[in-house]
Amino acid sequence: MQDPSDSMEIAEPEENGQSNTADSPVVDDPTPNSDIDSTTASMVLAEVLPGVAVVFGEVPAELKLDLIDFGLVSAADRTQISTVLASIGNTATVAGNLGNAFASVQGLYRFSDATLAMLRAGGTLAVKDGANLGAVMSSGRIVGQARLIPLTAVSAAQTAAAIGPALAMVALQMQLSEITGLVRTNIALTSQVLTTIRHGQWAELTALVATVDHVVDQAREVGSVPTSLWDTVAGKKADLRTQLNLYRLNVGTHIRQIHRLDTHGRREYLETNAEAILFDANALLSSVKAWTGYQALHAARARTAGPEDAGEARLVEDIARRTGKELESALAETTSLVDSLTRELRIIAELPGRGALPLPGKRRDANAARQTSALLLAAIEPLADALHPPAPPLEAPGVVCAPESLALEPYLRILQWFLEDGETLRVLGFPDQLDALGPISAIFSGAKEKLAAARDKVAAKTLVAVTDRRIITAKTNAFLEQGEIRQDIPIDRVRYVRTATTQDRSGRLAIDLITRDENIRWLFHADIDNTQVDALAAVLAESMTIPDVERDELQRRRYTPIEAGRKGESTGTRSTEPTGSEATTCDAE
Repeated sequence: MQDPSDSMEIAEPEENGQSNTADSPVVDDPTPNSDIDSTTASMVLAEVLPGVAVVFGEVPAELKLDLIDFGLVSAADRTQISTVLASIGNTATVAGNLGNAFASVQGLYRFSDATLAMLRAGGTLAVKDGANLGAVMSSGRIVGQARLIPLTAVSAAQTAAAIGPALAMVALQMQLSEITGLVRTNIALTSQVLTTIRHGQWAELTALVATVDHVVDQAREVGSVPTSLWDTVAGKKADLRTQLNLYRLNVGTHIRQIHRLDTHGRREYLETNAEAILFDANALLSSVKAWTGYQALHAARARTAGPEDAGEARLVEDIARRTGKELESALAETTSLVDSLTRELRIIAELPGRGALPLPGKRRDANAARQTSALLLAAIEPLADALHPPAPPLEAPGVVCAPESLALEPYLRILQWFLEDGETLRVLGFPDQLDALGPISAIFSGAKEKLAAARDKVAAKTLVAVTDRRIITAKTNAFLEQGEIRQDIPIDRVRYVRTATTQDRSGRLAIDLITRDENIRWLFHADIDNTQVDALAAVLAESMTIPDVERDELQRRRYTPIEAGRKGESTGTRSTEPTGSEATTCDAE
C-alpha cells in the first residue's frame, strides 16, 4: 500500500557509491547545492517504526504537502519522542544547526516501497555530521538532503526511554491516515450504482463513520479526548464491531465463491455480482476506517487518563497492535476481491466482442449495460490502483513466433490482466494446436505424423504465452472475443520438449511438449521464423525435469506385474505376462 507521501523519496547509495534506482540521482557524501543547503541541512528523518519516520527541522516547500500530521498523538507524546531522538542525535555527535532540528518536529512520513526495498536489500547510506545521508527526491529531481536516523538506533533508545506507548499512538495515527486515504480515494459510489441495493445499510454505516470522523476532528482541534467528547462514541463500539463483522463476512463470502469456481464460473459470478462486490468492498473499508478511528480515540483517552499508569500504557500498545492486525487483514481481503473484479472489468473493456455486463432488471439492453460496466470500472479503479498499483503496459517479449503481419497489441492488452505480480512474459507464439491424442506419445509414435496431417485442416489457431511461471494457451478468437484461456500449465510440469519437422507436404516446424498430464503438439506456419520457434523450444527446455516422486512411481510400476504373477503362481493360478511390443509400451506421464 502506497501513501500519497511516496512522492518524496530518499535515494540511498550502495556500498560502492551507486544507487540501484535508475531514475534517482545518487548522493554520496555530497556538497549540497547552495540553493537547497539552507533549507535541508537541518532536516532529519528518524525512522521510529518500520517504514514510518518522524520529520524534524526545516522541510522544503515541495515536501510539506507529503507530511502527515500527528493527529491524535498528544503534545506530551511528541515532546517525549523529540527528547529521546535528540539524545540519539547528541550521541551521534550531530553538529551545527542539525542538532537544533530536533526542537522543531514537523510531522510523520511514510517511506516509499522502493526506498524500503533498497534498505532491506542491504543498501547503505553515506554518513555526514554523524547521521546517515540521502538525497530527497520530489517530482523526479533532487530538492535537498536529509539525515536519516535508522530504526535500529531508535529501538535501542526506545527501551531505555520507555516511549513504546507514544510510538503506539504514532502507529495508530498512521493506520488511520492510511485507511482514510483509501476511503477518500474510493468515494465514487453514485446514485446510479446504489439505486438497486442496500440504501438502509449504507445510511446506517455512513452515519457511524460520520460520527467517528467528527469526534476525531474535534479531538485533533483541542489536542486531547475530553470526557464529553469520548462519551459521544463510547457507546458505539458494539455497532461499529457489527458493521465491521458484517462486511468482512460479505467480502469473505465473495472471495470463497471466486476461489472455488472454475474460470467460467468465476467470470459469471463476478459479472452477476459486480455491484454487490463494489458495495461490500467500499463498505468494508468505511467500516474499518470508523473502527480504526474509534480505537485511536480509545488509545488517546487511555494515554490522557494515566500517562504514568503501566496498565494504561500496555493497553495503548495492545490497541495499536490489534488494530494494526485487523487493518492489515481487512486490506488483504479487500485487495483480493477488488483485484478479481477490476481484472474482469478491465478485460471486458479490452474485448471487442463484448462491451457490457449482463446486468438484471431494466439494464438488460446493451447500451445501458455498457454504461453500467464503464461506471463500475470508473468507480472501483481508483481504489484498485491505490490498493494494488497496476503494472505498466505489457510489451512484446524477445521471442515472438508469429507472422509479421499479425498485430500483437490486442493480445498484449488483454494478457496483461492475466499476469501476476512480478510475472515476466518470455515468449509469445501463434501456432495451430492439435487436439490431445490420448496416450499416444508425441515423441515416439511415428503414426502421429499422418494423423496430424489429417487433423491439420481443423486445427484451431492458438495463442501460447510462456512466462517465467507458467504456460498459458488459448484459442485466439475466444481470447479476443471472450477473454477465455484454454490451459494454464505451471512451468514445473514440463517433462520433455523437442522440435521436429512434420512429415507431410507442408514441412512445417512443430514443437512437442510433454507435461505431467498430457501431450501437446504445436504446428507453426511456414512464414514464421524458425529461429524464433527454436527459441520458444529452448525456453521451455529450461524447465525439463521429472520429480523423484514421479520417477519412483514409474519404477514401481515395472515390478508390479512381476509381483502379481508370483502371487498367482503361489496360489496355483496362472498369470498372463505381456509379450512383444506389449512389454515395452506405457502411457506417457
